[in-house]
Amino acid sequence: MSTPVIGVLALQGDVREHLVALAAADAVARPVRRPDELTEVDGLVIPGGESTTISKLAVLFGVMEPLRARVRAGMPVYGTCAGLIMLADKILDPRSGQETIGGIDMIVRRNAFGRQNESFEAAVDVTGVEGDPVEGVFIRAPWVESVGAETDVLAEHEGHIVAVRQGNALATSFHPELTGDHRVHSLFVDMVRANRTAESL
Repeated sequence: MSTPVIGVLALQGDVREHLVALAAADAVARPVRRPDELTEVDGLVIPGGESTTISKLAVLFGVMEPLRARVRAGMPVYGTCAGLIMLADKILDPRSGQETIGGIDMIVRRNAFGRQNESFEAAVDVTGVEGDPVEGVFIRAPWVESVGAETDVLAEHEGHIVAVRQGNALATSFHPELTGDHRVHSLFVDMVRANRTAESL
């Protein structure tokens, strides 16, 4: 089977780091800003950044509704930090006018772990990632307040949910793309491959 093509939503945030991590995890990685670019990928990463800004730019670039449609149709998607917020069905404390893509039955709290100067790293055991714990980089990170029955909790830190999966949607509060450890990205690439296989049957 050919190598999966995975996009990184390139509106704001650490786009380049995700492109590097996906390439290291044996995917073809490319930036996505517009609806026509979205149609050319098998899966999508939504990077960290500022969730309100990403939301507004997604609407401005005309990619919000096509994104929602593809996620509803089952396209694999992975969100980190602000990307986790974008994949939430509900934000506990949204900014005015803030929208989400949705796709994961969860309620999230923005900036739950503190401000920029309270950023930290921590070892996180992530279900589905073999070997040693993942080194999680938490930067103004959200956490998941609660999940629905269809959402699997993959990791917690100090009693707070920091990684979840629902079907083809994966999300982490932390930034694995900043550590050089590409195992979480490999997990997502495997999800994309499995989805392509299922669609071809």
